Amino acid sequence: MVKKLKVAVSLLTLVLATSTLLTACGDSVQQGTVSEQKEDSKPYEISMAFLTFQNLPDVGAVQDEINKITKEKLNATVKLTPINLSAWTQQINLILAGNEKLDLVVSSTFFNYNSQVAKGQLLPLDDLIAKYGQGIKSAVDPDYLNGTKIGGKMYGVPSMRDLAADFGIVMRKDLVDKYHIDVNQIKSFNDLEPVFKKIKENEPGMAPLVQQAQSQTVAQAILGASFDSLGDSLGVLADAGSDLNVKNMFESKEYTDALTMVRSWYQAGYIMKDIATLQETGQNLVKSDKAFAYVANMKPGFEVQESRATGKEMIGVRLTKPVTSTSGITSFMMSISKNSGNPERAMQFMNLLYTDKNLVNLIDNGIEGKHYVKKSDTIIAKPDGKTETGYYLNEWEIGNNFLAYVWEGEDPQIWDNMQKFNKSAFKSKALGFTFDVEPVKTEIAAAMNVLNQYRVGLETGTLDPKLSLQEFNSKLKASGLDKIIAEKQKQLDVWAKGAQK
Repeated sequence: MVKKLKVAVSLLTLVLATSTLLTACGDSVQQGTVSEQKEDSKPYEISMAFLTFQNLPDVGAVQDEINKITKEKLNATVKLTPINLSAWTQQINLILAGNEKLDLVVSSTFFNYNSQVAKGQLLPLDDLIAKYGQGIKSAVDPDYLNGTKIGGKMYGVPSMRDLAADFGIVMRKDLVDKYHIDVNQIKSFNDLEPVFKKIKENEPGMAPLVQQAQSQTVAQAILGASFDSLGDSLGVLADAGSDLNVKNMFESKEYTDALTMVRSWYQAGYIMKDIATLQETGQNLVKSDKAFAYVANMKPGFEVQESRATGKEMIGVRLTKPVTSTSGITSFMMSISKNSGNPERAMQFMNLLYTDKNLVNLIDNGIEGKHYVKKSDTIIAKPDGKTETGYYLNEWEIGNNFLAYVWEGEDPQIWDNMQKFNKSAFKSKALGFTFDVEPVKTEIAAAMNVLNQYRVGLETGTLDPKLSLQEFNSKLKASGLDKIIAEKQKQLDVWAKGAQK
């Protein structure tokens, strides 16, 4: 169920009661599609790469159970390829740039989705979904499917999860209680300094603050709902998209103020010293007693999710309003690689990930009796005596999470609450807009090099903004940022006219 992330940023409105109906409808559609295809199709192995944060020793056993379903429905087997976060970008880039076979891949604006499309590394999905993805079309709101489009074509299908995010901090509850920290007095990020000071003075060797993952820095969490990043932050909308004027976030007062705050925390010793280069997640640092808290994008049930992942009871404080933007939709999708040997069969399997409850629970939760036991028709728990089960997937990455069981200890109404959360979110005026980087891909590549050189250092407090921020912006402009912003504004204006029709 809701185990998950991390990095991410996330959001959707899907009525829970509809899930049961969609499951039935989707299955009947899928079975009809496959029965016609299966008779004439040869056996095929579908390879799927996805992101993981830890070892999955039992992935082979889960794969075997999945194949019992796919052999019957698709005359196909599935090869699951989990790739650790630290190696993800490099490995996927190598696979997509070469000729190694890969059918399905988790795609994301966090991991170069726009650039992958511009390089022709992902296949357009519109015709494949029309023919083999009727279950997807039933399960995913058309606005969210359209939100993945680049140049008028769809290259990814968003996972069904929380499609909005609020930002804040999660802390170890045992230490909050031990030092009598009143979380009700924490109303903004400015109120956190006394908390960090208390931890630093009383818990030597423990960092008061780290970040959720290197892909989401401390400053990004502080900025939270201040901007719609429009995918890559190279030209953004202020006030989370209350208007459609594209600006340079890195020259804004809000960005400067966030960097100044983070720098002061870093200098005071509240932030882990090697945070800019550290590959460990906030979860793992808390789990190993190296950190007290981490900033994060949040959602209903987040504290329970993080308590399970860290092995320690966590308490959360939300400090921004929930917001829905295109980057929330495109933060985790499933795409078909240009290296696919059978895009049609890959789409048929993807369709099952949105319609087949048994398949969804296998890939999300593992094998019943081995990795979980059922407490009721909808509630599951770890088998007696087990703390580690050998299989833990970040389910928010893949398919229709609304078909998954709920883990014991989480709110049984989590999906109802998720629906309310998504509905309550402020929606950016650019919701559904995806920037086509092709006209400025050379400038984008140059600007990304600058971002990679400066951004993490600035947004973790490692670099002094008084010394480096102006240099950062100068190099961005030299790389062509003004041209990128102008192109993004041009595309956004055209998109807005079409959206109003």
